[in-house]
Amino acid sequence: MSTVRSAFNKASNNYDDHAFLQKEIASRLDEKLNVITTNSNVILDLGAGTGLLSSNLNKRFPNAKTIALDFAQNSLKNNQSANKICANANHLPLADNSVDIVISSLMMQWCPDLKQLFSEIHRVLKNDGLILFSTFGPDTLKELKKSWSAVDNETHVNTFADMHDIGDQLLGAGFQSPVMEMETLTLTYQTVTDLLRDLKAIGAQTVSTRSKSLMGKDKFQLMIKMYESYRQDGKLPATYEVIYGHAWKKISNIGKIDIDNN
Repeated sequence: MSTVRSAFNKASNNYDDHAFLQKEIASRLDEKLNVITTNSNVILDLGAGTGLLSSNLNKRFPNAKTIALDFAQNSLKNNQSANKICANANHLPLADNSVDIVISSLMMQWCPDLKQLFSEIHRVLKNDGLILFSTFGPDTLKELKKSWSAVDNETHVNTFADMHDIGDQLLGAGFQSPVMEMETLTLTYQTVTDLLRDLKAIGAQTVSTRSKSLMGKDKFQLMIKMYESYRQDGKLPATYEVIYGHAWKKISNIGKIDIDNN
């Protein structure tokens, strides 16, 4: 986790210049609030980073308290939100039942323990509170994964959780009626090196961007050759499977007895 934090801290100053996909997904996630009605006095932007989503939330909920939380302190320095907290999403420094909406765009894929993450989010949400998020699915960067798999058996690209597994984890944490959606977005590049440079610029350091000298020039060139087989209309595609989900914290009053002393 410290390696991931370090990568995001290093990338923070130029992150927004390369995060066009992240901006688009943050905008699409924000738009989903158009059709979801819930209380919105306290909102937590979880994994807020430089503020791609925070700025939208501040405009949408001008009278609410929006908290931008991220574990990379340099990223938060570039976030314009008034309320900022540097902390780990698995250990939220917030009181029980204190937040109306937890919204998170493209942060969950960096959390290996979804059970702990969802448990913490459930804890801080008020009853009838909402969790809304986006994350990446297993087909993300499938071209890069397949190109590397032709070279060796090492893991060069992140492994992402399946949409149905995420839904099961939400139910296991006590959330009600999870709704999961998926769409595929494709970016195009002139060269594989351009793709790897973009991944590095947004802090995606767990995707292999090691130099040719460290991994062996022959392996690197073979991977590039394999990736070239995907070229269409002069461009190299990079596929992203984007998962959206939302669920509610509902605490039943069944079994509770109100005693009237009058």
